Amino acid sequence: MTMFGKDGGTAVRSDPRGSAVAEAPMSIISSGMKITGDLECAGVVKVDGRIDGSVTGARQVLLGRGGAVHGNVIADEVVIGGVVDGAILAAERLELQGTAVVNGDIETKSIIVLEGARINGVVRMSDSSAMSRSGRPEPLRIATGA
Repeated sequence: MTMFGKDGGTAVRSDPRGSAVAEAPMSIISSGMKITGDLECAGVVKVDGRIDGSVTGARQVLLGRGGAVHGNVIADEVVIGGVVDGAILAAERLELQGTAVVNGDIETKSIIVLEGARINGVVRMSDSSAMSRSGRPEPLRIATGA
């Protein structure tokens, strides 16, 4: 059973033991819908349409087969089935499905690439400690021999 909390944006559900568990809200950009501008969200974003701008701050971004993002994607977890023309920074996990096309650099802690996915860019693997609180990677420090 799901009910809405007082803030109207966070759903609360009961777990099997009867205690309340907060769920992040889900935003859906459906097929045929186009957004021009940056999108900032704290919960889950499902994109089956098109976004001409960056998607930032989300806990999870789910880009469907017919979906496209023409901008950067910055989230904790990202699953791509469509096209991203921009950089992807997935703090925890990135999954590229067989229909995914990424035209940009990728930085993530963990990556899954299914057969058929295409990456046109550089892939960097790092642990989450290398990423700053702003969701952007901190500059690499290169030691010089002196």
